Amino acid sequence: MIENRLPDGTFINSIIGEGTKFTGEFDLNGLLRIDGDFTGVIRTKGKVLVGSNGRVECTMYAGTVVVGGIVRGDIYSTEKVIILSTGMVIGNIQSPRLIVEEGVLFHGTCLINPDVDEQAQQRKLIENNHSGNRENHSSVNRTQDGYLSSEKSRQQSDPLNESVSVSH
Repeated sequence: MIENRLPDGTFINSIIGEGTKFTGEFDLNGLLRIDGDFTGVIRTKGKVLVGSNGRVECTMYAGTVVVGGIVRGDIYSTEKVIILSTGMVIGNIQSPRLIVEEGVLFHGTCLINPDVDEQAQQRKLIENNHSGNRENHSSVNRTQDGYLSSEKSRQQSDPLNESVSVSH
């Protein structure tokens, strides 16, 4: 049997592989890696990794989120969010820590609150999510083949706008 572990010993118990499309809800313990297309809701106290080929349209509740692909939706993290240089986030982020590499495209709002108790924050996030859907204005659309694409080129941010984008 092949062990699905990362170098740090974390167990990968769910994978959405490249070329795979999945719609639904994921409630899991451990790590979820997405290299394909996912639409829905993710809930885990563990990690969510969106690979460079991953395309996600969902709301995420996780301990740690690492984005290397495209995420359209809100991210609620109890530990940290890392957006790699290949990553694009169109949505809102709420987390105690945020790490952003150069070259990232981020369009949305970000709330960093490192002093919030982890359990209280998680409860509040879940309650807020169930109290009503917020309208999400973004410039991401589906192409004819069903993939997500951005109509906005990577350009310097407008301080009067809530979008932030950085070019190489």
